[in-house]
Amino acid sequence: MEIESKSDAQIRVDRINSFRDELSYLINNRVIDIKSDTLEKIDNYHNSIISTLIKKFNIDSDDKSKNLSLGMKVVSFLSAIALSISLFFMFYQFWGYLNTFWQVIILVSIPIITLLATIYLYYRDSSGYFSKILASITLVSFILNISMLSTIFNLAPSSNALLLWAFFAFILAYATDTRMLLGFAIMLFSAFLSAQMGSIGGIYWIGFGEYPENFFLPSLILFFMPIYFSNKKFDDFNIIYRVFSMLLFFIPVLILSHYGDASYLNIPSNRVEIFYQIVGFLFSLIAIIVGIRWGWSDMLNSGNIFFSIFLYTKFYDWWWDIMPKYLFFFIIGISTFLLLILFKKLRDKRRI
Repeated sequence: MEIESKSDAQIRVDRINSFRDELSYLINNRVIDIKSDTLEKIDNYHNSIISTLIKKFNIDSDDKSKNLSLGMKVVSFLSAIALSISLFFMFYQFWGYLNTFWQVIILVSIPIITLLATIYLYYRDSSGYFSKILASITLVSFILNISMLSTIFNLAPSSNALLLWAFFAFILAYATDTRMLLGFAIMLFSAFLSAQMGSIGGIYWIGFGEYPENFFLPSLILFFMPIYFSNKKFDDFNIIYRVFSMLLFFIPVLILSHYGDASYLNIPSNRVEIFYQIVGFLFSLIAIIVGIRWGWSDMLNSGNIFFSIFLYTKFYDWWWDIMPKYLFFFIIGISTFLLLILFKKLRDKRRI
């Protein structure tokens, strides 16, 4: 079967390395006996596969390479953040010394230059780290471009800018296979949709964050996007969509379960809070079940985390003021212990 994604390629290489380790163990312990020419053929075959996958997907051939790649990812992430912040402050440091003509020229030219540099490095550098850094700088310069041009020409703020930035961030994320840019794109897109929901609800779009329910629609869309628009080449992106979907749903629910006045629902505040407490418990359990059913560890972990948060905040509401602190934390510990037993039983059931 042809391998189409980087994650599948890495899994294949890891499986080959595991096979080699186990085969070596069996031979050294005289469990099996294989002729040297047969071993050589197997080794050459695996080397050919690994070499092909490394050239095509730029994956790691062993654990040492994985550790180096992790370090490179951390460094490239920090570099992208630092250079983007540097560009932002550089604009404001020297902006007042330039007339309008040069301001416009600089604003228009910098995103174009960085975009061309990103494309050039993407095809020249197989690792992709340098193109990802430049792609992040390109996004920041594009955001500065739109926002500062609006200021120069005295244009009214609009939520459409969020959609434009999100669209550009999505393009850069998929073009350079950058999960950080996908995260930015999702946040910008979610902000745009939430602003639209707020406008429908009768508030000025900038105040969309005052009503957490505005984020429910973006959460729903993000959850189903990788299901209906799945691309095998970008398998790793599915996790980003699901994690952001969980965050955009459960965080507003958590807020509303303690602050009912922020809801659109035209019912007493205490009833809103009870309603969202039930919703929080119910949907976190659903997330756990779905995560187990489909093997989505990211969704399972999100469900576990938010179920625990909802449970412990309720414990706090019920007993913190009326119960000795040692007893309160004893109940927390026992509850966690019981959850551990439950998850162990679920894991054991999956193994059968």
